[in-house]
Amino acid sequence: MTTDIFIGGGGPDYGTQQHLSLGYANRHGLVAGATGTGKTVTLQILAEGFSKAGVPVFLSDVKGDLSGLAKAGAQTHKLHGPFTERADKIGFADYAYEAFPVTFWDLLGEQGHPVRTTVSEMGPLLLSRLLDLTEAQEGILNIAFRLADEEGLPLLDLKDLQALLVWIGEHAKELSLRYGNVSAASIGAIQRRLLVLENQGGAGLFGEPALALSDLMRTEADGRGAINILAADKLMASPGLYATFLLWLLSELFEELPEVGDPEKPKLVFFFDEAHLLFDDAPKALVDKVEQVARLIRSKGVGVYFITQNPADVPDDILGQLGNRIQHALRAFTAKDRKELRMAAETYRENPDFDTEQAIREVGVGEAVTSMLQRKGVPGIVQRTLIRPPSSQLGPISTQERTALMAASEMAGKYDKAVDRSSAFEILKQRAQTAAEEAARSEEAAEEGSAQLREFNAARRYSGGRVARSTSRRTGTRQNQSLGGAVATAVIKELQGTTGRRIVRGILGGLFKGR
Repeated sequence: MTTDIFIGGGGPDYGTQQHLSLGYANRHGLVAGATGTGKTVTLQILAEGFSKAGVPVFLSDVKGDLSGLAKAGAQTHKLHGPFTERADKIGFADYAYEAFPVTFWDLLGEQGHPVRTTVSEMGPLLLSRLLDLTEAQEGILNIAFRLADEEGLPLLDLKDLQALLVWIGEHAKELSLRYGNVSAASIGAIQRRLLVLENQGGAGLFGEPALALSDLMRTEADGRGAINILAADKLMASPGLYATFLLWLLSELFEELPEVGDPEKPKLVFFFDEAHLLFDDAPKALVDKVEQVARLIRSKGVGVYFITQNPADVPDDILGQLGNRIQHALRAFTAKDRKELRMAAETYRENPDFDTEQAIREVGVGEAVTSMLQRKGVPGIVQRTLIRPPSSQLGPISTQERTALMAASEMAGKYDKAVDRSSAFEILKQRAQTAAEEAARSEEAAEEGSAQLREFNAARRYSGGRVARSTSRRTGTRQNQSLGGAVATAVIKELQGTTGRRIVRGILGGLFKGR
C-alpha cells in the first residue's frame, strides 16, 4: 500500500528525494511563491498523488488550468516533452501519463454542477462576512436567525431572508423591546447588500438541493480518490463570495465529520487557493474561527493546504500549524519584501549545506525549497527540490471535453435543477394573506353591525313619533309605548348578547388588524 507521495528532488544540484507522508498529510501544509514560479503545477502533482493513494481532493481552479487533471498528458504536448527528462533526472522511475477522476463544480452553475447551501447552514457569522456588515447590522442578522428558529421559518434561499427582514421591519417596535434596537436603516443596509450579492450571482449559492459532503468524499471503483474541482476563474470577480464559500465548506466538514485521530491517510484533502482572500480585512472573530477549525479538523482526518504568494498572507497562529511546506521563489524588491523573505526562511529547519534565505530567492521555475514532516511529526531539514512533473495534461481541457465529462459524471442530474419548497418566504406570504382575509371579514362584520344599529335607531325614531301623535289617548299611548318599548328592548338585548359582542369584536378587530 502507498504510504507517501513523491514530491521531487534528487540529481546533483538538489537534496535527497522529498516525499509527503500520508500519515502526516492531515497536519496541513503550505504552498507559497510568487506569480509564475510553479505553484499551479505543484498543486496539480499533489492532487494526483492524493488521488492515486485513494484520498479524495477538493481544490479551486482560479486560473482555469487545473481541468487538465481529467486528461492524460502526452509526449507531443509542447510542455510535456521536457517532463520525461526531468523525471529521469530526479529518479522518478514509474512516471507515466495518466488521467484522473475529476468532478467539476461551479457556484454559478456554468462550468460544473451547481453547488448550493442554505442560508441557515451558512449562519449569521459567515453571512455577515460575505455581506461585509457592520456590528449593528450583524446584530439584526442574528435577530433574524433567532426569530426564524422560534417561528419555525426555514431560511433556505435569499428571498426567505429578504422576506423575514421585511417582517422584522414591520414589527420593529415590539421586537426592539425584546432584542434591543431594531433600526430600519440597518435593515435597509442589509437588504441593499443582499441585492448586490444577487447581482454578483451569489443568489445561486443559496437553495436546495444542498451539497452533500459525502459527494465530495467519493472513491472510484479502482480505489482512486475523486478530484473535485471548483471553477473559480469567474468567481474571483467576487472574492468575498469565493472565500466565504470555501470557509463554509471547511466549517461544515469540521462540524459533520467524526473524530478519527491520526489515520493512515486523510479522509479528504482541502486546498485553499488564493488564501490571502480569506484573511484580508477579516474581523478577529472570523480569524479565530479559522484558527479553531485548522487546529481541530486534523483529528477529523482532513488535511488543509493553503496556497498563497507569500507566507506572510497567513496569520502566524495558523501558519504555525502548517507542517508540510513547499516554498517556491519569493522576490525581494523592497525592504518589506526582504523582511518577509527573511521571516519565511526562519520558519524552516536549517540545512548546513546552503543558506535558506538565499535559496528561496534563487530557486527557478519548477523548483522549490521544501520541508516535510518526518517520523513523530518532526519537521524535516529544508531541501532544495526539483518538483516532479505532472502525469495529467498541463493546461485546461476543451469546453467540449468538459461538457462530456459533466454529462458522464455520477453527479449529473442530482444538483442541476433547483428545488423551491415551502420556506420562510411562502410561510410569511400565507400568513399575510390569512391576516388580510380576517381583516376583510372583520370589516364585513363591522358593516353588518352598523346596519343593525341604523335599523335600531330608525325603529326608535318611529316609536317616538307614534308616542307624540297619541299623547291625548292614554290607552293608545300606553299600547304604543308597550310596542315601541318591546322593539327597543329586543334590539338592545340582541346588541348585549352574542351577536352584539361579535359586532363589537369585528369593529375592534378590524382596527387592530389594520394596524
